[in-house]
Amino acid sequence: MPGKSKIVQLYHTCLINEFYPEVGMAVVNILERLGLEVQVPMNQTCCGQPAYNSGFVKEAHKVAKKNLQTLFNTEGYIVIPSGSCGDMIIHQYRILFNDEPDLLAMVDAVSSRCYEFSQFLVDVLGVTDLGAQLKGRTAYHPSCHLLRGLKVKEQPKILLENVADLEMGEFEDQQECCGFGGLFCIKNPEISGKMMQNKINHLEASDVDNIVSCDMGCLMHLEGGLHRKGSSLKVYHIAQTLDNRLD
Repeated sequence: MPGKSKIVQLYHTCLINEFYPEVGMAVVNILERLGLEVQVPMNQTCCGQPAYNSGFVKEAHKVAKKNLQTLFNTEGYIVIPSGSCGDMIIHQYRILFNDEPDLLAMVDAVSSRCYEFSQFLVDVLGVTDLGAQLKGRTAYHPSCHLLRGLKVKEQPKILLENVADLEMGEFEDQQECCGFGGLFCIKNPEISGKMMQNKINHLEASDVDNIVSCDMGCLMHLEGGLHRKGSSLKVYHIAQTLDNRLD
């Protein structure tokens, strides 16, 4: 931990805060069981990625600046249960504030403290087994920003391999995008829908019971498609899986 502090900050992300608070609570439960004090910065806001990726740089700058200043005035590591938001803060803020030396220094200070949730557990805390349980054959979907942006590949798998009763299932085109892509699924619904259906077809062909990922954007997208099909395949954020403890 930075210094001797056991305080960590939870950057809860918009999707978790607004639609899936149970995922945020699972993150908190796990971190507290590991002896950490979890703080949630009250003034945190959207990382700015939706506006930034849509070309609204001025609007993204305004939102990101507030977020940056909020996170800068905290202590300890910053845990982000999303590769997408993590990549924005860690990598894209340097581009967004590249011509502003004072803010760029803040970006470096903040980004050096930021870790995606599974990355934080494995690489920082050295935790690989949380005594969790999930019955059934389970597929892991590696979200694009987590895999390609943050280069987090093995950490989620290591954690899942130590979940009791969980049998890992591989499927075709496992590393392909699910089609969500933030505003991509709104601006290009037909392409997005076909990408989602391709992913679902491969999942169903692999005869899995569950799908786990580290990003709620992907899971929300896939869950919607599965629901419309009447599929019994269950969807979990990795934090929910790891918080499902053995009796």
